Amino acid sequence: MRYKPPSTLTQQRQLIVACSPLRSNVNLSTILRTAGCCGVTEVIATGTAKVNPKIARDGAENVKLTVKRSLVPALKKLKTEGYTLVGLEQTTNSCSLREYSFPRKCVLVIGSEREGLSQECLDLLDAVVEIPIWGLPFSYNVATATSICLMEYCSQYPEG
Repeated sequence: MRYKPPSTLTQQRQLIVACSPLRSNVNLSTILRTAGCCGVTEVIATGTAKVNPKIARDGAENVKLTVKRSLVPALKKLKTEGYTLVGLEQTTNSCSLREYSFPRKCVLVIGSEREGLSQECLDLLDAVVEIPIWGLPFSYNVATATSICLMEYCSQYPEG
């Protein structure tokens, strides 16, 4: 058998991925595909978000993509709805992803490829996690980093 059927979640994931404006539609499409594989049902994108269905595959059909003009108002609204905002960024006070316990109901906030997260977004976050780096370059590609982070969340909540 080439493909195994997806694992069954006992409850819907309470994780939303929220992306700063991404320069590459390939990155957004890859994030959408990964979100679908992880059982994430919503991705928020900002800017001129376009998805390549050949890259996103079933994620383009099974993950709700909401496009907003700006990320900050969307994050503020989600925070009032009880979501914990967790940024993926290298900062002075960021915690290693390997040591972080995700809250079940959270928003994973992703920065743009070159600039990362804006200071305005960083100021809203409840926590910031970073992925350990052992070599150069100093950071992972944004879609790769998002995939790593989603996998860690899923390992902490394997059934949803």
